[in-house]
Amino acid sequence: MVSLSTLCRYAARKVDYSISLTWKKYNVGQINNTEMIDAAWKIFFQSKLTFMHWNKGGEAMAPIVSTTGGTLLVRKLANLSPMPVFVGDVVLLKDPEKSDDLIVRRLAALEGYEMVSNDEKDEPFVLDKDQCWVLAENQSLKPKEARDSRLFGPVPLSDILGRVIYSLRTAVDHGPVENSRMAMNQDSPVLAVELDVEEMAKNNKV
Repeated sequence: MVSLSTLCRYAARKVDYSISLTWKKYNVGQINNTEMIDAAWKIFFQSKLTFMHWNKGGEAMAPIVSTTGGTLLVRKLANLSPMPVFVGDVVLLKDPEKSDDLIVRRLAALEGYEMVSNDEKDEPFVLDKDQCWVLAENQSLKPKEARDSRLFGPVPLSDILGRVIYSLRTAVDHGPVENSRMAMNQDSPVLAVELDVEEMAKNNKV
């Protein structure tokens, strides 16, 4: 049973999401100013704040994602400014090398961070506006194996599709994903209301 305070926090997250997504649609010309209120209400009442994503797995994000794959619950992000993602968050993003694919990686740095290489031959640099640096969870992998920013460099924030908040590896092996403290505070009411482990298990291909 979800408490009233949790439901109120969840409703607040839905309000934030519906306003952000409505404003985004207005800015790209999908709706006009007379349609904004109706669009916001429609999003609030008809949209969920999460979606399920099947990840094929691999060594890069073990143990968050099983090497044989698993189903992830992803928190939707309508707008990446002001920043709804934080250093330490596990995110689902477009594959920089294969535009039709999606990958899961952890945010290691955001715009304004100075990046310093372990290789003295590489010059330090600062991440530009709307850029981020993502890393595989398994840091023992070489860059080519990990396929993270050490290989393909900074990633546009606009390539992030959502924050991974729950991982189901098997029907008996699942749990919340450890993100930044700020993100976990924001996502806790969303998990309480929208998490359906049985439904995730039905969609699991393992």
